[in-house]
Amino acid sequence: MDEKKQKEVKLEIQLDEDLAQGAYVNLAVVNHNESEFVVDFIFIQPQAPRAKVRSRVILSPQHAKRFVAALQENVGRYEKSFGEIKAHDQPTPDATGPYH
Repeated sequence: MDEKKQKEVKLEIQLDEDLAQGAYVNLAVVNHNESEFVVDFIFIQPQAPRAKVRSRVILSPQHAKRFVAALQENVGRYEKSFGEIKAHDQPTPDATGPYH
């Protein structure tokens, strides 16, 4: 038997209705240590002094790298179909801040 066929597993992914609605975010803050990456997805309202974390995702370094590769691939596909995504000029936290 082919080794590739032995490892093939079907995965059924379930998504409840509330989660399927999604949450709009306009900022992601990334922190890491030796064993994990923590990504906080945040919604900032214009002119508001506070922002709310809508979701926190914790990834192993290996999964973080795979996520970055998958996101880059999908951004490339998007730009091929719809044109270049232009980034807005936003202040970037410096290396002394809590994220960079």
